[in-house]
Amino acid sequence: MSSQELPRDVRFFVTGHRGMVGSAIVRRLEQDGFTNILTASRSELDLRNQAAVDRWFEENQPEYIFHAAGTVGGIFANSSRPAEFLYDNLMIHATVMQAAWRTGVKKLLYLGSSCIYPRDCPQPIREEYLLTGPLERTNEAYAIAKIAGLKSCEAYRQQYGMNFISAMPTNLYGPNDHFDLRNSHVLPALIRKFHDCREQGGGTVTIWGTGKPRREFLHVDDLADACLFLMRHYDEAGTINVGAGTDQSIAELASLIREVVCPEAELTFDTSMPDGTPQKLLDVSRIHQLGWHHRIELRAGLESTYDWFRQHSAGESLARGLSHT
Repeated sequence: MSSQELPRDVRFFVTGHRGMVGSAIVRRLEQDGFTNILTASRSELDLRNQAAVDRWFEENQPEYIFHAAGTVGGIFANSSRPAEFLYDNLMIHATVMQAAWRTGVKKLLYLGSSCIYPRDCPQPIREEYLLTGPLERTNEAYAIAKIAGLKSCEAYRQQYGMNFISAMPTNLYGPNDHFDLRNSHVLPALIRKFHDCREQGGGTVTIWGTGKPRREFLHVDDLADACLFLMRHYDEAGTINVGAGTDQSIAELASLIREVVCPEAELTFDTSMPDGTPQKLLDVSRIHQLGWHHRIELRAGLESTYDWFRQHSAGESLARGLSHT
């Protein structure tokens, strides 16, 4: 698919447009001059309600869908609320895909998560490693729901000939992230911890786990760019990884965030807390071969993300907690 096949007035539906990923996709579409971007907040449309989703699709007739909605969170949220994570994420993709098929949507891009891959995958993780081993226990419910989503794309393609594709992003960060300490992922949680330390004039910041696990991070604006790229150029059944192709340990990440936010802070590690998966580095050779590469390096991305955090109301950004809009 070429960019010329997407007129500027094509009807895009971006689910989860108030979340970090959805809002970045909306920004990217607007930057490219698209003028007909459909959105619906949770109060306007509960994506877990099939009848409501069907009505919305009939009324709005979207042509292309970026399916970014989901209930998300870090280790604590995943491990303490598994039933909620499983139910919400299963329903959110099931209703939208069913409605998309019924109304003849031209193309749908479903976003998964790198946690779908087995806990002890060979590194870097290739797409074909999916379902080759046990999942990480701390986010198993969420991972199962996301696996069901990408398998749903394949099922609708096989049975109905729908052009449903899926992409698996690595760990994401950037504007509109969650920065609360109970429900956030590791990078925004660390930004919040070091910010609090800075506000208090220094002190000690405690890092969960040993600091040894390695993680890959991609700025959400890079992911949004990749999503539009894939909508234009990717039509295959199998999922495709989206990442930066490099990783660092949690200890290295913490040191880098300390440099950006609060250089005077001291680090300590709480080894009673879980580490999670030892390493999650995606093999991104397939999307590189298609011609897409990330642009925002981690240091620059951390600086801009912290600037965004400081410029926005802490109460507003922290109150969202778990969200699928």
